[in-house]
Amino acid sequence: MTEPVNQKRRNFLVAATGVVGAVGATFVAVPFVASWKPSEKAQAAGAPVDVDLSALAEGQMLTVEWRGKPVWVVRRPQASVDALTGVRDKLRDPDSAESLQPDFAKNEYRSLKPEYLVMVGVCTHLGCAPLYKPNAGAISADWQGGFFCPCHGSRFDMAGRVYKAVPAPTNLEVPPYRFLSDTMVRIGENEQGVA
Repeated sequence: MTEPVNQKRRNFLVAATGVVGAVGATFVAVPFVASWKPSEKAQAAGAPVDVDLSALAEGQMLTVEWRGKPVWVVRRPQASVDALTGVRDKLRDPDSAESLQPDFAKNEYRSLKPEYLVMVGVCTHLGCAPLYKPNAGAISADWQGGFFCPCHGSRFDMAGRVYKAVPAPTNLEVPPYRFLSDTMVRIGENEQGVA
């Protein structure tokens, strides 16, 4: 003889089995989905890096790593942007004809947006790390500020353009990048999505 079916118990067991199955599926899915994200090794080899600019105040610089190199993002004050045109005659390559950068950076700002400068923070002379010196101070009377390499005295303006009569042969490198929004930039990828 069969016992009558307890419908409440059956519904509870079905629901409990469904919950346990969903939790188990999540535990399986999380590592699987996480495996799609580029590894640390892949990011060092060139995977794009997203940078949030929302907290970057005017005049500040932040540093991120891309392809094992420091990449600087500087939010230039308007006075620094305006001063870029006044130093052309002091620069070795004012039009960036001999320097390494994407085509969009072949302008006096060397950037997509005049307010933001994105460039590799490695001196083109011997690979030292220049210092961010927005106010030149006592370094040089004819230099309005920018980047100064303490190793051998190379000076760059606020667009990373090298001055004449210094050891660095070319302007600082501008990596491929694009803006995802007003406050988010992706370094290592141009508008077509390739580096």
